Amino acid sequence: MRPLSTLRSFLFVPAQRESMVEKAASLGADALVLDLEEAVPPAEKSAARGVAAAHTGRLAEAGAAVYARVNEVRSGLTRDDLMAAVRPGLAGVLLPKVQAAQDVRDLDVMLREAEMANGVRPGDIAVAPMIESARGVLRCEDIATASDRVTALALGAYDYAADLGVKRDREGVAIYHLRYVVVQVAAAYRLCAIDTPYADIADAEGLAAETRLAKAIGLKAKLAVHPSQLAVINEIFAPSEDDLAQARRVVQAFDDGVASGLGAVSVDGRMVDGPVAARARELLALAEEISKREAAG
Repeated sequence: MRPLSTLRSFLFVPAQRESMVEKAASLGADALVLDLEEAVPPAEKSAARGVAAAHTGRLAEAGAAVYARVNEVRSGLTRDDLMAAVRPGLAGVLLPKVQAAQDVRDLDVMLREAEMANGVRPGDIAVAPMIESARGVLRCEDIATASDRVTALALGAYDYAADLGVKRDREGVAIYHLRYVVVQVAAAYRLCAIDTPYADIADAEGLAAETRLAKAIGLKAKLAVHPSQLAVINEIFAPSEDDLAQARRVVQAFDDGVASGLGAVSVDGRMVDGPVAARARELLALAEEISKREAAG
């Protein structure tokens, strides 16, 4: 499974739109999310499942990290979604509207059933619960630890704002608390924190501002609703050249200091100790993984 920390953008692709699914691997997303939930009208759910079943393996073979957003566990549709979407090559499932740990445990049981039915090793499919309600925020830690399958937490800002009875504003004021809770819980349990989509596809400036804010507070990736958003998201979540140059100086100075018997050194006027050097190494490793993936793609 591709390390989640190297996946910057997750593009929703309506699974019933087969022509879109067929070309999705060429659009520049780090990960593709075949959407069986909100983007699919009830009358087209069955067709969407058929497309997901037919194309998941092909997309994975083309180098895509493939996820599926299934319908919430209370919908009565989740098992059918999983039986269609779980195929060799599927990396994970986004589970929307998670309100309690039991939602994740119920999904775990259904996932194991689908894995065994469809030739996937039990336990291979990862889960990213979507926190989209006040109740989900209150139980976020329980949700994050409900299953070993959980590798990420994703935000759903529009449902959350609606639950609070407020407007999803351009500045993101309404979802400050949601973002900080998800970031803290994800960091505590070494999960990837994935930011909410930005729905206004014509507002590239707003998307960039929101993505920079998300990165600054610790989110590692962002959901996208249109291919035009991918370049902005990928660029912002990738380490900059200045960041990488600084990281190289930090690692070199720290290693030289350790060789000389020092536990900390000064780089550009700032003290560097073990944790700072470790973060610099992580940044360099992230850049290398992103470079490898882009070269392969």
